[in-house]
Amino acid sequence: MAIGKILNCIENLERVLDNLRDGIIAHDLERRIFFFNKEAERITAYAREEVLGKDCHDAFGGSFCGNRCSFCENRPDLPEKSEYPISIITKNGETRRVEMSMMRMDDEKGETSGVIASFRDVTDLLALRIRADKLTRFSNIIAQDNKMLRVFQQIRDVANYDYPVHVFGETGTGKELVAAAIHNESYRNGAPFVPINCGALPDGLIETELFGHVRGAFSGAIRDKKGRFELADSGTVFLDEIAELSAQMQVRLLRFLQEGTFEKVGGEKTIAVDVRVISATNKDLKKEVRDRNFRDDLYYRLNVIPIHLPPLCRRKNDIPLLVKHFLRQAGEKYGGKPLRISKDAMSMMMDYRWPGNVRELQNAIWFAIVKCDRGVISAADLPLELSICKGPQSKRGPSKKLESDAVRTALEKTGGNKSRAAELLGVGRATLYRFLKDYQNLMAGE
Repeated sequence: MAIGKILNCIENLERVLDNLRDGIIAHDLERRIFFFNKEAERITAYAREEVLGKDCHDAFGGSFCGNRCSFCENRPDLPEKSEYPISIITKNGETRRVEMSMMRMDDEKGETSGVIASFRDVTDLLALRIRADKLTRFSNIIAQDNKMLRVFQQIRDVANYDYPVHVFGETGTGKELVAAAIHNESYRNGAPFVPINCGALPDGLIETELFGHVRGAFSGAIRDKKGRFELADSGTVFLDEIAELSAQMQVRLLRFLQEGTFEKVGGEKTIAVDVRVISATNKDLKKEVRDRNFRDDLYYRLNVIPIHLPPLCRRKNDIPLLVKHFLRQAGEKYGGKPLRISKDAMSMMMDYRWPGNVRELQNAIWFAIVKCDRGVISAADLPLELSICKGPQSKRGPSKKLESDAVRTALEKTGGNKSRAAELLGVGRATLYRFLKDYQNLMAGE
Protein backbone atom coordinates (compact mmCIF):
# COMPACT_ATOMS: atom_id res chain seq x y z
CA MET A 1 0.00 0.00 0.00
CA ALA A 2 2.80 2.40 0.92
CA ILE A 3 4.60 1.64 -2.35
CA GLY A 4 1.37 2.28 -4.25
CA LYS A 5 1.00 5.70 -2.62
CA ILE A 6 4.59 6.57 -3.43
CA LEU A 7 4.11 5.58 -7.07
CA ASN A 8 0.89 7.57 -7.20
CA CYS A 9 2.68 10.63 -5.78
CA ILE A 10 5.43 10.25 -8.37
CA GLU A 11 2.85 10.02 -11.18
CA ASN A 12 1.05 13.11 -9.90
CA LEU A 13 4.33 15.03 -9.67
CA GLU A 14 5.26 14.07 -13.22
CA ARG A 15 1.79 15.13 -14.37
CA VAL A 16 2.27 18.53 -12.73
CA LEU A 17 5.73 18.99 -14.24
CA ASP A 18 4.45 17.98 -17.67
CA ASN A 19 1.89 20.79 -17.55
CA LEU A 20 4.33 23.55 -16.64
CA ARG A 21 5.08 26.31 -19.14
CA ASP A 22 8.81 25.84 -18.52
CA GLY A 23 10.94 23.04 -19.87
CA ILE A 24 12.38 20.83 -17.11
CA ILE A 25 15.49 18.64 -17.41
CA ALA A 26 17.32 16.79 -14.64
CA HIS A 27 20.45 14.65 -14.64
CA ASP A 28 22.69 12.88 -12.13
CA LEU A 29 26.41 13.29 -11.41
CA GLU A 30 27.31 11.36 -14.56
CA ARG A 31 25.13 13.76 -16.60
CA ARG A 32 22.63 10.96 -17.28
CA ILE A 33 19.22 12.48 -17.93
CA PHE A 34 16.44 11.00 -15.80
CA PHE A 35 13.66 13.58 -16.33
CA PHE A 36 12.54 15.53 -19.40
CA ASN A 37 9.06 17.07 -19.47
CA LYS A 38 6.71 17.82 -22.37
CA GLU A 39 7.63 21.51 -22.64
CA ALA A 40 11.30 20.52 -22.87
CA GLU A 41 10.31 18.24 -25.75
CA ARG A 42 8.46 21.09 -27.48
CA ILE A 43 11.29 23.63 -27.10
CA THR A 44 14.15 21.31 -28.10
CA ALA A 45 12.22 19.11 -30.60
CA TYR A 46 13.77 16.05 -28.90
CA ALA A 47 11.44 13.31 -27.67
CA ARG A 48 12.08 12.17 -24.11
CA GLU A 49 12.72 8.63 -25.36
CA GLU A 50 15.68 10.04 -27.31
CA VAL A 51 17.39 11.60 -24.30
CA LEU A 52 16.43 9.69 -21.14
CA GLY A 53 19.33 7.70 -19.74
CA LYS A 54 21.88 9.42 -21.98
CA ASP A 55 24.74 11.79 -21.16
CA CYS A 56 23.29 15.26 -21.82
CA HIS A 57 26.28 16.15 -24.03
CA ASP A 58 25.70 13.06 -26.17
CA ALA A 59 21.93 13.46 -26.28
CA PHE A 60 22.05 17.02 -27.65
CA GLY A 61 25.25 16.79 -29.66
CA GLY A 62 27.04 19.19 -27.31
CA SER A 63 26.70 21.04 -24.03
CA PHE A 64 23.02 21.88 -23.49
CA CYS A 65 23.98 24.39 -20.79
CA GLY A 66 26.16 26.44 -23.14
CA ASN A 67 29.38 25.36 -21.36
CA ARG A 68 28.31 27.24 -18.25
CA CYS A 69 27.51 24.21 -16.10
CA SER A 70 30.22 22.94 -13.75
CA PHE A 71 29.36 19.43 -14.92
CA CYS A 72 31.28 20.30 -18.07
CA GLU A 73 34.41 19.92 -15.92
CA ASN A 74 35.74 16.70 -14.42
CA ARG A 75 34.68 17.60 -10.87
CA PRO A 76 31.35 19.38 -10.58
CA ASP A 77 31.28 22.21 -8.05
CA LEU A 78 27.87 23.71 -8.60
CA PRO A 79 26.50 26.81 -6.90
CA GLU A 80 23.15 26.28 -5.24
CA LYS A 81 21.40 28.17 -8.04
CA SER A 82 22.37 30.05 -11.20
CA GLU A 83 20.38 31.87 -13.88
CA TYR A 84 21.47 33.00 -17.34
CA PRO A 85 20.19 33.34 -20.92
CA ILE A 86 21.60 31.00 -23.57
CA SER A 87 20.98 30.03 -27.18
CA ILE A 88 20.36 26.36 -27.92
CA ILE A 89 20.28 24.39 -31.16
CA THR A 90 17.14 22.27 -31.50
CA LYS A 91 16.97 18.85 -33.13
CA ASN A 92 15.67 20.63 -36.25
CA GLY A 93 18.79 22.81 -36.40
CA GLU A 94 16.91 25.92 -35.25
CA THR A 95 18.47 28.35 -32.79
CA ARG A 96 16.24 29.27 -29.86
CA ARG A 97 16.87 31.82 -27.12
CA VAL A 98 16.02 30.49 -23.67
CA GLU A 99 16.26 31.78 -20.12
CA MET A 100 17.90 29.04 -18.05
CA SER A 101 17.60 28.52 -14.30
CA MET A 102 19.74 25.71 -12.83
CA MET A 103 19.52 24.36 -9.29
CA ARG A 104 21.79 21.91 -7.52
CA MET A 105 20.16 18.78 -6.13
CA ASP A 106 21.43 17.43 -2.80
CA ASP A 107 20.65 14.06 -1.25
CA GLU A 108 19.59 13.40 2.35
CA LYS A 109 23.26 13.62 3.43
CA GLY A 110 23.64 17.07 1.89
CA GLU A 111 25.88 15.81 -0.90
CA THR A 112 25.37 16.87 -4.50
CA SER A 113 23.46 14.24 -6.47
CA GLY A 114 22.75 16.08 -9.71
CA VAL A 115 21.14 19.14 -11.19
CA ILE A 116 17.67 20.20 -12.25
CA ALA A 117 17.17 22.98 -14.77
CA SER A 118 14.11 24.89 -15.92
CA PHE A 119 14.16 26.90 -19.12
CA ARG A 120 11.71 29.13 -20.97
CA ASP A 121 11.74 29.92 -24.68
CA VAL A 122 11.79 33.73 -25.17
CA THR A 123 12.72 33.74 -28.87
CA ASP A 124 9.32 34.79 -30.18
CA LEU A 125 8.69 37.21 -27.30
CA LEU A 126 11.93 39.02 -28.07
CA ALA A 127 11.05 39.21 -31.77
CA LEU A 128 7.60 40.64 -30.96
CA ARG A 129 9.07 43.29 -28.67
CA ILE A 130 11.48 44.38 -31.41
CA ARG A 131 8.71 44.56 -34.03
CA ALA A 132 6.41 46.45 -31.65
CA ASP A 133 9.13 49.01 -30.85
CA LYS A 134 8.81 48.09 -27.16
CA LEU A 135 12.43 47.13 -26.59
CA THR A 136 14.72 49.60 -24.80
CA ARG A 137 17.57 47.26 -23.85
CA PHE A 138 19.12 44.38 -25.76
CA SER A 139 22.16 42.46 -24.52
CA ASN A 140 23.58 45.51 -22.64
CA ILE A 141 22.81 47.92 -25.52
CA ILE A 142 20.52 50.80 -24.51
CA ALA A 143 18.38 52.03 -27.40
CA GLN A 144 14.83 52.41 -28.66
CA ASP A 145 15.33 54.30 -31.94
CA ASN A 146 14.03 52.47 -35.02
CA LYS A 147 17.52 52.43 -36.53
CA MET A 148 18.88 50.61 -33.50
CA LEU A 149 15.91 48.25 -33.37
CA ARG A 150 16.88 47.20 -36.89
CA VAL A 151 20.42 46.60 -35.60
CA PHE A 152 18.96 44.44 -32.81
CA GLN A 153 17.14 42.37 -35.42
CA GLN A 154 20.35 42.03 -37.44
CA ILE A 155 22.17 40.81 -34.35
CA ARG A 156 19.52 38.15 -33.76
CA ASP A 157 19.64 37.10 -37.40
CA VAL A 158 23.42 36.75 -37.69
CA ALA A 159 23.89 35.16 -34.25
CA ASN A 160 22.48 31.89 -35.60
CA TYR A 161 25.33 31.53 -38.10
CA ASP A 162 29.12 31.46 -37.82
CA TYR A 163 29.74 33.68 -40.84
CA PRO A 164 32.19 36.57 -40.28
CA VAL A 165 30.56 39.87 -39.33
CA HIS A 166 32.02 43.33 -39.90
CA VAL A 167 30.70 46.17 -37.73
CA PHE A 168 31.39 49.67 -38.95
CA GLY A 169 30.51 53.04 -37.49
CA GLU A 170 31.99 56.17 -35.99
CA THR A 171 34.13 56.13 -32.86
CA GLY A 172 32.02 55.78 -29.73
CA THR A 173 28.95 54.18 -31.33
CA GLY A 174 29.34 50.89 -29.44
CA LYS A 175 30.89 48.48 -31.93
CA GLU A 176 32.31 46.21 -29.22
CA LEU A 177 28.91 46.07 -27.52
CA VAL A 178 27.38 44.85 -30.79
CA ALA A 179 30.11 42.22 -31.21
CA ALA A 180 29.54 41.03 -27.64
CA ALA A 181 25.78 40.93 -28.25
CA ILE A 182 26.25 38.70 -31.31
CA HIS A 183 28.40 36.38 -29.19
CA ASN A 184 25.92 36.39 -26.30
CA GLU A 185 22.98 35.61 -28.60
CA SER A 186 24.78 32.72 -30.28
CA TYR A 187 25.26 29.13 -29.16
CA ARG A 188 28.89 30.09 -28.37
CA ASN A 189 27.83 32.35 -25.50
CA GLY A 190 29.22 30.04 -22.79
CA ALA A 191 32.68 30.12 -24.40
CA PRO A 192 35.13 33.07 -24.26
CA PHE A 193 34.57 36.42 -25.98
CA VAL A 194 38.07 37.75 -26.65
CA PRO A 195 38.46 41.35 -27.87
CA ILE A 196 41.68 42.81 -29.24
CA ASN A 197 42.34 46.34 -30.44
CA CYS A 198 44.50 46.00 -33.55
CA GLY A 199 45.40 49.69 -33.46
CA ALA A 200 46.61 49.70 -29.87
CA LEU A 201 49.45 47.23 -30.31
CA PRO A 202 52.72 47.77 -32.21
CA ASP A 203 53.42 45.51 -35.19
CA GLY A 204 56.01 43.58 -33.24
CA LEU A 205 53.49 42.52 -30.60
CA ILE A 206 50.26 41.95 -32.48
CA GLU A 207 51.41 38.70 -34.12
CA THR A 208 52.23 37.08 -30.79
CA GLU A 209 49.05 38.52 -29.26
CA LEU A 210 46.91 36.92 -31.95
CA PHE A 211 48.74 33.65 -32.47
CA GLY A 212 50.97 33.22 -29.41
CA HIS A 213 54.62 32.19 -29.29
CA VAL A 214 56.82 29.34 -28.15
CA ARG A 215 59.58 29.56 -25.59
CA GLY A 216 62.77 31.03 -27.07
CA ALA A 217 61.02 32.48 -30.13
CA PHE A 218 62.59 35.87 -29.36
CA SER A 219 64.38 37.65 -26.57
CA GLY A 220 62.11 37.67 -23.52
CA ALA A 221 60.02 34.67 -24.59
CA ILE A 222 60.77 32.64 -21.46
CA ARG A 223 57.70 30.39 -21.79
CA ASP A 224 55.08 29.28 -24.28
CA LYS A 225 52.19 31.71 -24.62
CA LYS A 226 48.72 31.18 -26.01
CA GLY A 227 47.45 33.78 -28.46
CA ARG A 228 43.98 35.29 -28.51
CA PHE A 229 42.71 32.85 -31.15
CA GLU A 230 43.74 29.88 -29.05
CA LEU A 231 42.25 31.42 -25.91
CA ALA A 232 38.98 31.97 -27.75
CA ASP A 233 38.62 28.35 -28.91
CA SER A 234 34.89 27.52 -29.22
CA GLY A 235 34.11 31.21 -28.71
CA THR A 236 34.46 34.54 -30.52
CA VAL A 237 37.39 36.82 -31.38
CA PHE A 238 36.61 40.52 -31.86
CA LEU A 239 39.18 42.39 -33.95
CA ASP A 240 38.62 46.11 -33.42
CA GLU A 241 40.28 48.73 -35.66
CA ILE A 242 40.98 46.01 -38.22
CA ALA A 243 42.07 48.60 -40.80
CA GLU A 244 45.20 49.27 -38.73
CA LEU A 245 46.67 45.81 -39.40
CA SER A 246 49.98 45.79 -41.28
CA ALA A 247 50.23 44.13 -44.69
CA GLN A 248 52.09 41.18 -43.16
CA MET A 249 49.45 40.62 -40.49
CA GLN A 250 46.71 40.87 -43.09
CA VAL A 251 48.30 37.93 -44.91
CA ARG A 252 48.49 35.84 -41.73
CA LEU A 253 44.91 36.65 -40.78
CA LEU A 254 43.69 35.79 -44.28
CA ARG A 255 45.36 32.39 -44.10
CA PHE A 256 43.77 31.69 -40.72
CA LEU A 257 40.32 32.64 -42.01
CA GLN A 258 40.77 30.35 -45.01
CA GLU A 259 42.14 27.32 -43.18
CA GLY A 260 41.23 27.74 -39.51
CA THR A 261 44.82 26.90 -38.53
CA PHE A 262 47.97 28.79 -37.54
CA GLU A 263 51.46 28.34 -36.11
CA LYS A 264 52.70 30.18 -33.05
CA VAL A 265 55.56 32.63 -33.52
CA GLY A 266 58.70 30.52 -33.56
CA GLY A 267 56.71 27.29 -33.60
CA GLU A 268 56.35 24.52 -36.15
CA LYS A 269 53.21 22.77 -34.87
CA THR A 270 49.99 23.62 -36.73
CA ILE A 271 47.14 24.46 -34.34
CA ALA A 272 43.48 24.26 -35.28
CA VAL A 273 40.84 26.22 -33.38
CA ASP A 274 37.11 26.76 -33.75
CA VAL A 275 36.38 30.47 -33.39
CA ARG A 276 34.01 33.01 -34.84
CA VAL A 277 35.63 36.22 -36.08
CA ILE A 278 33.93 39.61 -35.78
CA SER A 279 35.80 42.68 -36.99
CA ALA A 280 35.15 46.41 -36.71
CA THR A 281 36.50 49.73 -37.89
CA ASN A 282 35.56 53.41 -37.96
CA LYS A 283 37.15 53.76 -41.41
CA ASP A 284 35.63 53.20 -44.83
CA LEU A 285 37.13 49.78 -45.53
CA LYS A 286 36.15 49.92 -49.22
CA LYS A 287 38.13 53.13 -49.57
CA GLU A 288 41.07 51.50 -47.78
CA VAL A 289 40.92 48.73 -50.38
CA ARG A 290 40.81 51.25 -53.24
CA ASP A 291 43.79 53.08 -51.71
CA ARG A 292 45.66 49.75 -51.48
CA ASN A 293 45.93 50.00 -47.71
CA PHE A 294 43.82 46.87 -47.18
CA ARG A 295 43.76 43.60 -49.08
CA ASP A 296 40.62 43.09 -51.14
CA ASP A 297 40.60 39.31 -50.55
CA LEU A 298 40.74 39.87 -46.78
CA TYR A 299 38.00 42.50 -47.07
CA TYR A 300 35.66 40.02 -48.73
CA ARG A 301 36.50 37.39 -46.11
CA LEU A 302 35.65 39.74 -43.24
CA ASN A 303 32.74 41.66 -44.71
CA VAL A 304 30.43 38.68 -45.27
CA ILE A 305 27.71 40.22 -43.09
CA PRO A 306 28.08 44.00 -42.59
CA ILE A 307 26.33 45.82 -39.74
CA HIS A 308 26.29 49.61 -39.74
CA LEU A 309 25.92 51.50 -36.46
CA PRO A 310 24.28 54.91 -36.90
CA PRO A 311 25.92 57.89 -35.17
CA LEU A 312 24.13 59.37 -32.16
CA CYS A 313 23.11 62.45 -34.15
CA ARG A 314 21.02 60.12 -36.35
CA ARG A 315 19.31 58.43 -33.37
CA LYS A 316 18.65 61.34 -31.02
CA ASN A 317 15.52 59.69 -29.68
CA ASP A 318 17.89 57.51 -27.65
CA ILE A 319 19.51 60.44 -25.82
CA PRO A 320 16.94 60.73 -22.97
CA LEU A 321 17.03 56.95 -22.48
CA LEU A 322 20.85 56.90 -22.39
CA VAL A 323 21.00 59.88 -20.02
CA LYS A 324 18.61 58.15 -17.62
CA HIS A 325 20.71 54.99 -17.82
CA PHE A 326 24.00 56.78 -17.08
CA LEU A 327 22.45 58.69 -14.16
CA ARG A 328 21.02 55.48 -12.71
CA GLN A 329 24.41 53.76 -13.10
CA ALA A 330 26.10 56.58 -11.19
CA GLY A 331 23.49 56.42 -8.44
CA GLU A 332 24.03 52.67 -8.02
CA LYS A 333 27.82 53.02 -7.99
CA TYR A 334 28.19 55.99 -5.67
CA GLY A 335 25.00 55.71 -3.65
CA GLY A 336 22.26 58.21 -3.13
CA LYS A 337 19.28 59.12 -5.25
CA PRO A 338 20.05 59.48 -8.98
CA LEU A 339 20.20 63.06 -10.23
CA ARG A 340 17.53 64.39 -12.54
CA ILE A 341 18.07 66.43 -15.70
CA SER A 342 16.45 69.81 -16.38
CA LYS A 343 14.50 70.57 -19.56
CA ASP A 344 17.07 73.17 -20.64
CA ALA A 345 19.92 70.71 -20.20
CA MET A 346 18.06 68.00 -22.12
CA SER A 347 17.21 70.47 -24.89
CA MET A 348 20.89 71.43 -25.15
CA MET A 349 21.90 67.77 -25.41
CA MET A 350 19.24 67.11 -28.05
CA ASP A 351 20.58 69.98 -30.19
CA TYR A 352 24.26 69.03 -29.93
CA ARG A 353 25.87 67.03 -32.77
CA TRP A 354 27.79 64.53 -30.55
CA PRO A 355 30.86 63.89 -32.71
CA GLY A 356 32.07 61.44 -30.03
CA ASN A 357 28.70 59.66 -30.03
CA VAL A 358 27.53 57.61 -27.02
CA ARG A 359 30.98 57.67 -25.39
CA GLU A 360 30.99 61.47 -25.50
CA LEU A 361 27.46 61.57 -24.07
CA GLN A 362 28.54 59.34 -21.19
CA ASN A 363 31.54 61.60 -20.51
CA ALA A 364 29.28 64.66 -20.55
CA ILE A 365 26.97 63.10 -17.95
CA TRP A 366 29.93 62.15 -15.74
CA PHE A 367 31.20 65.76 -16.00
CA ALA A 368 27.76 67.12 -15.06
CA ILE A 369 27.41 64.75 -12.09
CA VAL A 370 30.70 65.99 -10.63
CA LYS A 371 29.86 69.65 -11.24
CA CYS A 372 26.23 69.59 -10.13
CA ASP A 373 25.69 70.62 -6.50
CA ARG A 374 21.91 70.22 -6.56
CA GLY A 375 19.49 67.40 -7.27
CA VAL A 376 18.89 68.55 -10.85
CA ILE A 377 21.50 68.91 -13.61
CA SER A 378 21.12 72.27 -15.36
CA ALA A 379 22.49 73.44 -18.69
CA ALA A 380 25.28 75.24 -16.82
CA ASP A 381 26.50 71.89 -15.44
CA LEU A 382 27.16 70.44 -18.90
CA PRO A 383 30.55 70.69 -20.65
CA LEU A 384 31.20 74.05 -22.27
CA GLU A 385 31.42 72.67 -25.82
CA LEU A 386 27.72 71.77 -25.75
CA SER A 387 26.75 75.45 -25.47
CA ILE A 388 29.51 76.71 -27.79
CA CYS A 389 28.83 74.23 -30.61
CA LYS A 390 25.12 74.80 -30.94
CA GLY A 391 23.68 73.77 -34.27
CA PRO A 392 21.04 75.70 -36.20
CA GLN A 393 18.33 73.75 -34.37
CA SER A 394 19.14 75.52 -31.09
CA LYS A 395 17.53 78.80 -32.18
CA ARG A 396 14.30 79.73 -30.43
CA GLY A 397 11.05 79.95 -32.30
CA PRO A 398 9.74 77.89 -35.21
CA SER A 399 12.43 76.07 -37.13
CA LYS A 400 12.94 77.27 -40.69
CA LYS A 401 13.35 73.60 -41.66
CA LEU A 402 9.79 72.75 -40.59
CA GLU A 403 6.54 73.50 -42.33
CA SER A 404 3.14 73.05 -40.77
CA ASP A 405 1.89 70.67 -43.48
CA ALA A 406 4.95 68.43 -43.14
CA VAL A 407 4.64 68.34 -39.35
CA ARG A 408 0.89 67.58 -39.52
CA THR A 409 1.52 64.73 -41.99
CA ALA A 410 4.28 63.26 -39.82
CA LEU A 411 2.06 63.36 -36.72
CA GLU A 412 -0.76 61.65 -38.62
CA LYS A 413 1.57 58.90 -39.85
CA THR A 414 2.87 58.21 -36.34
CA GLY A 415 -0.49 58.45 -34.59
CA GLY A 416 0.58 61.54 -32.67
CA ASN A 417 3.87 60.06 -31.47
CA LYS A 418 6.12 63.14 -31.39
CA SER A 419 9.38 61.21 -31.03
CA ARG A 420 8.75 59.16 -34.17
CA ALA A 421 7.38 62.22 -35.99
CA ALA A 422 10.61 64.10 -35.23
CA GLU A 423 12.56 61.18 -36.67
CA LEU A 424 10.50 61.22 -39.86
CA LEU A 425 11.09 64.97 -40.17
CA GLY A 426 14.83 64.57 -39.55
CA VAL A 427 14.95 66.92 -36.54
CA GLY A 428 15.48 66.52 -32.81
CA ARG A 429 12.52 66.16 -30.47
CA ALA A 430 13.32 69.50 -28.82
CA THR A 431 13.04 71.22 -32.22
CA LEU A 432 9.63 69.67 -32.88
CA TYR A 433 8.39 70.50 -29.37
CA ARG A 434 9.39 74.16 -29.79
CA PHE A 435 7.65 74.27 -33.17
CA LEU A 436 4.44 72.82 -31.70
CA LYS A 437 4.58 75.23 -28.77
CA ASP A 438 4.65 78.19 -31.15
CA TYR A 439 1.94 76.70 -33.36
CA GLN A 440 -0.42 75.20 -30.80
CA ASN A 441 -3.31 75.20 -33.24
CA LEU A 442 -1.46 72.68 -35.40
CA MET A 443 -2.51 69.77 -33.21
CA ALA A 444 -6.11 70.87 -33.51
CA GLY A 445 -5.83 70.62 -37.30
CA GLU A 446 -6.36 74.34 -37.92
